[in-house]
Amino acid sequence: MNAYSSAASAYREASLESAPPLKVVHMMYEGAIKFLGQAQELEPGDPNFGRLLNRADAIVSELQLSLDPEQAPELAGKLTSLYLFVANQIMEALLERTAEPIPAAREVLQTLLDGWKKLEVDLGVSE
Repeated sequence: MNAYSSAASAYREASLESAPPLKVVHMMYEGAIKFLGQAQELEPGDPNFGRLLNRADAIVSELQLSLDPEQAPELAGKLTSLYLFVANQIMEALLERTAEPIPAAREVLQTLLDGWKKLEVDLGVSE
């Protein structure tokens, strides 16, 4: 790793550690959407196709693991269903080596991100 990428990585890590929780969620959605978009642009035979899909899937898994059903059981249930749908779309893309399922996964994540952004504005924590 060169000095530039090492510094960039340290900056990203510090930004994430000091960000408010809603901002972290926002950043996670953006990351998953970005990785899915990058994978969608590649040929499924490209070695980065699977790597990018796996990165997006890891983020979606973390989002799902962060849910607290005791705090909001109905919301957690609905988000779990959406995250499982996205994870299934990613898995299908990986197994079938096709980008076809990716747009549906991105659309769900973008809709959720838009909702989180609105919540940030409503709570006065937006940038």
